[in-house]
Amino acid sequence: MRLTGRGIAVLLSSIALYALGELAGYALFRALAGIGLGALLAAVVLTLRQPQVTVHRVLSPDRVERGRPALATLRVRNEGTRRQASFSARDSAGAAWKEVRVRQLGPGIEATYRYELPTSRRGRIDVGPLTLERRDPLGLTRNSKATGEVGTLWVHPRRHPTKTVVAGRPRHHHVGRTADDSLRGSADLRDVRPYVVGDEVRHLHWKATARTGQLMVRDYADPDQPRLTVLLDTRTEPLPEATFEEAVEVAASILFAASTAGHRCRFVTTAGADFAAPGGAVASRMFLDELCIVQQRDDRSALVPAVLTTGTSAGGAIVVVTGARGSAADLAPLLTRYSSVTAIGLGPVQGVAPILGAQVVLASTAREALTQWTGVLR
Repeated sequence: MRLTGRGIAVLLSSIALYALGELAGYALFRALAGIGLGALLAAVVLTLRQPQVTVHRVLSPDRVERGRPALATLRVRNEGTRRQASFSARDSAGAAWKEVRVRQLGPGIEATYRYELPTSRRGRIDVGPLTLERRDPLGLTRNSKATGEVGTLWVHPRRHPTKTVVAGRPRHHHVGRTADDSLRGSADLRDVRPYVVGDEVRHLHWKATARTGQLMVRDYADPDQPRLTVLLDTRTEPLPEATFEEAVEVAASILFAASTAGHRCRFVTTAGADFAAPGGAVASRMFLDELCIVQQRDDRSALVPAVLTTGTSAGGAIVVVTGARGSAADLAPLLTRYSSVTAIGLGPVQGVAPILGAQVVLASTAREALTQWTGVLR
């Protein structure tokens, strides 16, 4: 329990009035000082006992698109045998606060309260812990304690309807090249090669073994699968803060559409983030979580990071999301490694044009960019 700013002011004023009354001989000042100190004493008595309740908060949903409603359900139960006086419950959601006035609760009584959480900004928001607080009617003292668990609210970037582009189609046995990072163990035969320690004995090719005089095994692998890479420019120079949020929405829309369709996707940023996942609902949620926390950096590095220009794994389609003032020459390292290259530039200009073998889409907003890009895919 502690005094509020108002309580401290009343305490100091009471002391000053009492001293003045003693020095000047005015009984009125001494009476006013007594009233002030009496009010402080009554406030201390009223707030001395902390709320004796159990609280449980549930976020519904815990993942939400930016601008969509997200609710917190607060259940407060009096587990004691005495009536619990009313108090306030303050819940933090990032930099914002939500206050709930909890009514009086009898023994064993539970009350449920719902309140809306802020979702106007993209990000990962820590919700809680709850602060249970009792105040006197005059606001002179307060008694508070923190309780409950800390929840996490994921505010995903806004998504817009779009189609997806991928390169590499599932092909039949022996047709087409295989992915460099393909998984072993599929039913498609890639090659017949000499046996090495660790190979599956059940994959031995007995006819080839008899013909060559050494153990030969069948090498199975998956053919080139549909896959998509999205490169997001996180540099501050080509993308102002407001435009960067539009760029995040473009990346989120494309990755969500592709992963939901079951395509293998990869998300890369110029700052060095690199995240890949197979297709499916779980993968789409993981990509949205990554885009939820991505931030800009004042970086002077190149648009294309080294992870996209080195290594043996390449192929498929790539979409580069950057500013409209970027140079087409920045895309040159990608043209020889990916079968489909698309650049989406966000800025004050609009248009669609092929440049240096890549498809370039220019638009001012995420919705316009994706509408133009969808038109190109038809």
